[in-house]
Amino acid sequence: MNRKRYLTILSFLFVFRIIYSQTGTDSGRISLGYPIYSQYLQNGLMINPAYTGSREALSAFLSYRMQWMGTNGAPVIQSASIHSPMKNDRVALGLKAQFMKYGVTKSTSIYASYAYHLRVGKGKLSLGLNAGVDISNTDYSGLLLINSGDPVFTVADKPYTLPNAGAGLYYFSEKLFAGFSIPTFLSYRETDTGTPQAYHSFNEYDLLFTAGGVLKISDLIKVKPSVLVDYALHKTEKMNQLDLNMNLIFADLLWVGGSWRTSEEVFVGILQVQINPQFMFGFSYDYPAGRLNSFSKGSSEFILRYEFGSKVSTANPRYF
Repeated sequence: MNRKRYLTILSFLFVFRIIYSQTGTDSGRISLGYPIYSQYLQNGLMINPAYTGSREALSAFLSYRMQWMGTNGAPVIQSASIHSPMKNDRVALGLKAQFMKYGVTKSTSIYASYAYHLRVGKGKLSLGLNAGVDISNTDYSGLLLINSGDPVFTVADKPYTLPNAGAGLYYFSEKLFAGFSIPTFLSYRETDTGTPQAYHSFNEYDLLFTAGGVLKISDLIKVKPSVLVDYALHKTEKMNQLDLNMNLIFADLLWVGGSWRTSEEVFVGILQVQINPQFMFGFSYDYPAGRLNSFSKGSSEFILRYEFGSKVSTANPRYF
């Protein structure tokens, strides 16, 4: 097997592990995952609907991620979101969209979110719900086949349209935050006719936990440690992902940090600039320290966030 073919196969194995995959040991189960983001702390809406409105301003976010650069067929992921509290500060609404291309497959996710905020001590507790659809379509005509007459690959796959919903809790104050979410309630399996069938099982849940805080070192330097845990009830190895993060914040303008992601043995370097109270730009690079090091040049991610509203101010900056 030559190097190019090996890279292609490796790419698809990893891609289907985190996005849409069918496991032969699970009776045609279509595994719904979500792409890995390195700068999710700046856009918690992508992993928790209860994050909706927690920025206490109209917050718009864009990101562009190139996964496993240099690997044939690797994912390119674009996302956009917008969310805001309403006139009644207890209610917040949001919308997120995600567009992915990996190999010969394109997928789109669109979800609307709702959150209700309660004052708890010095912070707020947010209860969130979201609902939407995941759409995936594969065009096999772009594949170079050994057997060009293979009927499995002569036509495009029927697109999946999979409705779903999720929920979460999120507590935040000026100094700390903690979140818990279930990204999707429904699971899907492929029937004999090739169409997906929805079902619900508590054992199929993925549970996401996040927590962190901000510590003041001096008038110019702050430290922001945090952690993310993805606990998959349906897998033998329950710990699907563990991210350990640390950021240094200089003068509330420059964020320099890093993460260690155990699931992929990846070190992440992060550089973010708060250009003004409303506008943030960020860049991250994932360095593969494990087995992928020989086959990938790492992953890059760019983010832009802009916030509208009088509550965004230099005197009262938001760290999460």
